[in-house]
Amino acid sequence: MYSIETKSLVKSFGDVMAVNDVSFSVESGEIFGFLGPNGAGKSTTMMILTTLLKPTSGQALISGFDVTENPKKVRENIGYVQQETTVDEYLTGRENLLLQAKLNHIPSNEINSRIDDVLDLIELSGKQNEPVVTYSGGMRKRLDIAGGLLHRPKVLFLDEPTVGLDIQTRRKIWTYIKKIHKEFEMTIFLTTHYMEEADQLCDRIGIIDSGKIQVIDSPENMKKEMGNEVITIHIEDIHASDSFLTKLEELEYVKNIKKDNSKITLFASNGTKVIPRIFELSSELKIKIVSISLTQPTLDDVFISYTGHEIRDDDGGFNKKREHAKMKRLRA
Repeated sequence: MYSIETKSLVKSFGDVMAVNDVSFSVESGEIFGFLGPNGAGKSTTMMILTTLLKPTSGQALISGFDVTENPKKVRENIGYVQQETTVDEYLTGRENLLLQAKLNHIPSNEINSRIDDVLDLIELSGKQNEPVVTYSGGMRKRLDIAGGLLHRPKVLFLDEPTVGLDIQTRRKIWTYIKKIHKEFEMTIFLTTHYMEEADQLCDRIGIIDSGKIQVIDSPENMKKEMGNEVITIHIEDIHASDSFLTKLEELEYVKNIKKDNSKITLFASNGTKVIPRIFELSSELKIKIVSISLTQPTLDDVFISYTGHEIRDDDGGFNKKREHAKMKRLRA
């Protein structure tokens, strides 16, 4: 039995399809990530999986329980740490966890030991009696995650766990997530729009864009599929590139090509032989190359290959606003 399984999941808001025919499964004990820009449908999918939204159609199962038919059973089996910090800054760290423990109906004779365990795990024991208003952003996020662990869920959901944090703090949170995964041997499902985060943490990744899953695989396999090397070309006249693209597609060793305005990205198996031919073609067609580079494939390149554009880091547009509005209603 899978820890998470979705079948043709759809969620629409009026005419906008936030989640469009999404199907995937997550093995028990796996760290699975949804990688995509803000507004791609990541958080909407997670809200369905955590019973905060009902799907328009399709099915989602958590530990074998249907999110629509058995939402109570689903909630008993999951921990959910949302993107926005939910800790009360006027309470101490321990008081926040005590509140979480009572909300999750943890037996009173187990509360203190469980709080001690998670505080030790996230290395906040020394700060537990200080008000959260004195905590850094990284410490607050660690406390948030600790709250999601108290009832020892089978599946932990982390929605953009490091958004808004500096890169140094972000990497510390990654360390704690790996530590939690090893300690509890639990399934972790996370969403992110940070390439490095997905690469560092996830056993497998689903790239999602405009509500649809483009590909699911391990980061290593995704990069291998791209070819040995990535050639990035910036040209001066984007309107004169069609014939150039046609010729580039015919080159030996070239596996795939993507164009984004004046940038052309080639995925090739032998870049040192392809680059001279690129210059020959540009000379023949009178295409001016502004710059050209040869690198090893990254997840950024994988994303471009499947979506045709770089990952966006914007406000998420309509989808994100609907998600935030829904969350406000749920909290009211």
